[in-house]
Amino acid sequence: MKLSFLKIFFALSILLVSNFSFGFQKSIDSVAVLMNEAYQLKNESEASKAIKKANHLLKYAERNDRSQIGASYYLLAEIYYNIYKLETALKYTQAAEESLLNSKDFYHLAMNKICKAKIYLGLQKTDEAEKQLSEAKSILKKHNSREYLGNAYIIDGLLYEQLNDINLAIKFYERAISVPFYNKNEQDFLISFTFQRLAENYNNTGNISKARSFIDQSLALAQKNNYKELLLEDLQINSKIYESENKYEESLAALKEYYKMFHELYNPETLLNREITADQAELSFKDELLATRDQKMLENKEKLDKSNLTSIFTSALLIIISLLTISLYRNNQIKVKTNELLVKKNNELLLAKENAVNAMKAKTQFLSTVSHELRTPLYAVTGLTHLLLQENPTENQKEHLKSLKFSGEYLLTFINDILQINKMEAKKLTVQHIPFSLEETMSEVINSLSQTAKENNNTVSLEMDKKIPLQLMGDPLKLSQIFINLVGNALKFTENGRVELFASVISETDKNFSIHFEVNDNGIGISEEVQKNIFESFAQGSIQINRKYGGTGLGLTIVKNLLELLHSDIELKSTENVGSTFSFDITFEKAAETVVVEEVASPDYDIENTLRGLHILLVEDNKINQVITKKMLIQKQITCEIADDGYKAIELAQDRKFDLILMDIHMPGISGLKATSEIRKFNTQIPIIALTAISLDENTDDFFEVGCSDIITKPFKPEEFYKKIALNITSSSNA
Repeated sequence: MKLSFLKIFFALSILLVSNFSFGFQKSIDSVAVLMNEAYQLKNESEASKAIKKANHLLKYAERNDRSQIGASYYLLAEIYYNIYKLETALKYTQAAEESLLNSKDFYHLAMNKICKAKIYLGLQKTDEAEKQLSEAKSILKKHNSREYLGNAYIIDGLLYEQLNDINLAIKFYERAISVPFYNKNEQDFLISFTFQRLAENYNNTGNISKARSFIDQSLALAQKNNYKELLLEDLQINSKIYESENKYEESLAALKEYYKMFHELYNPETLLNREITADQAELSFKDELLATRDQKMLENKEKLDKSNLTSIFTSALLIIISLLTISLYRNNQIKVKTNELLVKKNNELLLAKENAVNAMKAKTQFLSTVSHELRTPLYAVTGLTHLLLQENPTENQKEHLKSLKFSGEYLLTFINDILQINKMEAKKLTVQHIPFSLEETMSEVINSLSQTAKENNNTVSLEMDKKIPLQLMGDPLKLSQIFINLVGNALKFTENGRVELFASVISETDKNFSIHFEVNDNGIGISEEVQKNIFESFAQGSIQINRKYGGTGLGLTIVKNLLELLHSDIELKSTENVGSTFSFDITFEKAAETVVVEEVASPDYDIENTLRGLHILLVEDNKINQVITKKMLIQKQITCEIADDGYKAIELAQDRKFDLILMDIHMPGISGLKATSEIRKFNTQIPIIALTAISLDENTDDFFEVGCSDIITKPFKPEEFYKKIALNITSSSNA
């Protein structure tokens, strides 16, 4: 009987241990799966999904395996580092370090310090980065993990790159790929990244064969694993290596592929979703910290209550005294804690506001930089298209080239719209206050859109109140932008119809006129559902019409923001298949007196004859741009010499005679502005036209201060390019 009982007990014990082991193994497997998925999403540039997966992992770890909490925070730090939110990434590394020290996970502790090091590098804190890197190496060596030093060597490479010691950087990168990477989820990603850094640094040192070998290996790994951001950077470096190999066609092809992928990866909607997800996750992280503190406060309160109950049972007399004392004490404590919490919350709100402002500034700077950088390769696209159209292509080729030209012009319009919205959000636009003719301004808008009206067989009419004076004080340029967008939209969504503009006086004082404007059409109309967000970015009135006619979707957003700048609001009334009416009111000051503006006759010159036989100096560092611009000049029987940089330009301008100089602004060595300033010291007569990718509504004072005669914004239309050259030659001859 006793033996049977022992057998039953032994069997139950084995079953219990087996169940526990199975549950424990299942927990480990679940953590590993979630961790692997999160790393994969991070490396594929799916930041929003990676953050959600990492937060899921964190919550799972808190419930089932607290030893993985530190590793989860470390993973979140890596994700936020990848999307350039360095301060947030630093917070997660600090949270990870506390947890990892408690769980004695020395491997992840070392990796977390390596992550901290690269964050400090991004924040330009080199000394702190070196300190964290040194501590990480010490941990790995102390725990016999020298074979896992590959991650640390990569950061050494980045550090010496930042310190401009290329040879030492290459040494550490080569050391990194000679040791295994512990984290199998990151192995291919880190190897591909290291190959990429070796390729760029070898290219910079002139070792082109090694650069080619490493970039090919990096591209293969990035393409195989769908590492989007890594592949994007590879394409740009590949273009530079092709250029070093004098393979300009391959270089251009790689550059085109880079910009295509850049547009797909960094479109505004993706960036916005990523920002929203990241900010939500950060707020959730803060809320969890606050919830943990509140829970501890609640536990302390419960302990205090139990202690009070014990005291109550000791003596009836002490109960009354204790209750009164505790009541007073607790009220005071609650007040103190409430005040502390309020102060803390206020500080957090102020910090959140400051972070939001900084994020907006960073976004504004980012969009401005990206938009400007796109103009230079866009010049190559539009310039090559123009040249190919001039070389008698077949009808088939001509159709494709016209499509390419349309796409280039559309992209330029899109970039300009983004810059316009970016400037409005950054509060960089100012309102002019000058005398102008309202009737002339509106008539010019109608004339400029006459071709658009003909395309859809539409008519455009203008009806103005006779009470409106000849001259008003205001900003005619912004008013033109408003009407061009509204009338252009109306013409786009109307076929075989009419578009009507109305301007009528609604009130008048001694100093001001309030005028009501309307733009009516009998087009397709706008549904009530679409009207709710019609003034938001990228909204369109109709999916079908949008597919047919295109459009950036930013026109009405620009109108709304410009009207807010002019202290006005826009109203919309629309019925589907009947038409739409956009209306708004603006108050103008009366002009002090009627100003008669005399038309200045354009200079009398023949562009073709003016250009023929000119000898021009082209200052341009980009080989592709050199080829395109030179061919465009040769088409007009203009000879030219090329200077690759500002120093060469100064030398040629001093030694030889030229009729005009085309000066690129952003070049290695000295800038185009500095080169222009130096040339003006010995030649004040020659026309110098600046070639730049900036938007002309930005500050151009710097150009004219150093002596530029005119500015041409890249990409430009060929006819405008020729016209500006002819105009400056004629002006110089008449001077």
